[in-house]
Formats: sequence, C-alpha cells, structure tokens
Amino acid sequence: MRNAADVLARLDLAPAQSAAPFHLDVGAVTLSVYCPGTLRDALTAYFADALSDTPGDIAVHLLPGQALAPEPDWTAWQREPGKAGRKDAICDLDGARLIRKVRSGVTFLQAPDAAMAFGPLEDNVSTVINFINTQILSACLRDDWQLCHAAAVTREARTLAIAGLSGGGKSTSILRMMEIPGTGFVSNDRVLIRDGDPPQALGIPKHPRINPGTILGNPRLHGLLSPERRAELAALPPAELWALEEKHDLIVPEIYGPGRVRYDAPLSDFWVLNWQHGSDAPTRLTEVQIADRPDLLGAIMKSPGPFYQHRDGHFEPNGNTPDAAGYLAALAGVRVCEVSGRVDFDALADHGRQLFDG
Repeated sequence: MRNAADVLARLDLAPAQSAAPFHLDVGAVTLSVYCPGTLRDALTAYFADALSDTPGDIAVHLLPGQALAPEPDWTAWQREPGKAGRKDAICDLDGARLIRKVRSGVTFLQAPDAAMAFGPLEDNVSTVINFINTQILSACLRDDWQLCHAAAVTREARTLAIAGLSGGGKSTSILRMMEIPGTGFVSNDRVLIRDGDPPQALGIPKHPRINPGTILGNPRLHGLLSPERRAELAALPPAELWALEEKHDLIVPEIYGPGRVRYDAPLSDFWVLNWQHGSDAPTRLTEVQIADRPDLLGAIMKSPGPFYQHRDGHFEPNGNTPDAAGYLAALAGVRVCEVSGRVDFDALADHGRQLFDG
C-alpha cells in the first residue's frame, strides 16, 4: 500500500455511504458522519448536544467489521512521558497515514480527503467517539488554535480552564464547578484556545470519563455506581482509591440537566493544579506569569497525536513536542494561577464560586 487510494481499494464503503449521515456542529467546525447499523444510534445519542441539520464540511466514514489484508508494517507511536505500554501504531503512506489501536485492533485512515475507521467498531464505541473528535481538533489546529490538556466550565463572560498532570484532579475539580448555578460544561480533558479580544476557548463533544474517587466524593454522582460497589470502594485506602483506573461515563445532561453544555466560550482564567496529597499547607491560588513557569506551561500543552495532518500535508512526527510560543500568545490575555498546597476540592470549589460570583 502506497497511498490512500490503495487502502480504499481494499475496503467496502457501500455500507457507510448507503446509511443516512448525521451532522455535527462544534464552533466553526462541521462534520457529517456516515455510519451503518446500531453504532449510528449509539453515536447520535452520545453527540446529542452537537447534532445539526446542516451537512458538514468534513466527512467521516465508519466501516464496522472490515480489515486490511494483508496488514501493513506498523511502527510503534511514542507515548508522552509518564505513559507506559504500547497504545498506537502508525504506517505512513504517500499523503496519508494509517493508525492502529494496538489493544483493540481498530484501524483508521487519515488523509486530507479521507477520515475512516474500520475494524471492531461496535465493541469500541469510545474509540470511535475519540476518532470523530480528532477531526474537530485537527481542523482547529490547522486554524491556529492550541490544544490544552485541560477541563473547562463557563458562565457569561467568564470561562475557567483547569489543567494538571494526569490524575491530578481536573475532572473532579471541573465537576465541582458544575455545581455552581448557571455554569456550562465546555470540556473535560481537551480544550482548544486561541488569542483574541477576548481570548477564546473551544471544547469538544466528549463527556467526562471519571474515576471512582470522583464519584464517591460527589453525592450527585453516586448513582453511577451500585451501592455494593460504592461500599467496596469506600473501604479502600485514600491513596489506592485515588490511583484506581476504572473509568465511568458521565453524560452531562443526564446528571446536570438540559442546556448545561456550551462548547465555545470566551477564556478568562486558567488554573494549573500543582497541589499535593499529604501536604499540610492550605490550598492556595497564586497568579503567575506563565512565560516564567515552563513547568506549569508543560502541564497545559498537549501533543495533537498521530492523527494530526498539518496544513502543508505532513503528519505530526513521532515524539514531537508542542511549540510553547503559540500557547504563550493564546494565554496573553488570560489570568493564569497556580493551585498549590494540599488537595482540597472544597477549598477549590470556594475559589470557583468567588470567581464566577465576583
């Protein structure tokens, strides 16, 4: 296989092309997703807050059950520092890239005029959701947005984004902010930012996937676990509970009610979680000049990953590091604070109420 045409010759697009597409509208990005069978029903339910009646500029084709024969020669994709195990593999073609999820076998074709997923898609709906969202991310990155590893909520002229290292409490923090009356959910794990007057934030249609510790700490979320499972988890030592990787989907309208999702918003504040379990110091917010804190900027920046094809046609190189200059420009009009001291979500929620009510 040398190019996208060679890949397409080995796939049957008819099932997707004969299915009625559904359309998504996120900020200035519009998509049409062609998907057959029950997978379509699952996806339209998930993306309900982004559905549109207008056909999109980007076409995504989903081909459940199909595979390439023979398999291409795969190259392991280098994961970010601190991440273990092999997750993705790539095969670069002329003007296109194949990406494979190593554990599931789901495979993707990414090219300027082709965005396709094939393989065991119905058994890996979350992976398909992520692929659709990568098309939004890539379109925005080509339009000079910067990708942040952050969550965000908004109310009127204020939008608060919260970043931190993986497992640092972004999801728990942002869901506590959703308890503030009138706030809207922007994003749980990926936020795009761009300079402007005011600076802008854009989320993607991805509902939070949260750990059990987040659920136990918020009575509103207790229904996501059975009473028996909640009792088992409550008996764990706090450090073990915090480290437990057991993801649960939180569908925002089901928990917080309709009208609580807003993907695009003016960006006013950015907090970086640099607090510590076991610290005796009170939780503090300290305004910083982000240009002088490369450690905090590193927690904000996020590599676009193997799917991203730049404007000039080249794909994101393996192991590439984001350029800090674009982030500094996008954050120039944003108040950035470091959150230090002990991990205290009640104290952080109080700071959030002061921010939105002030």
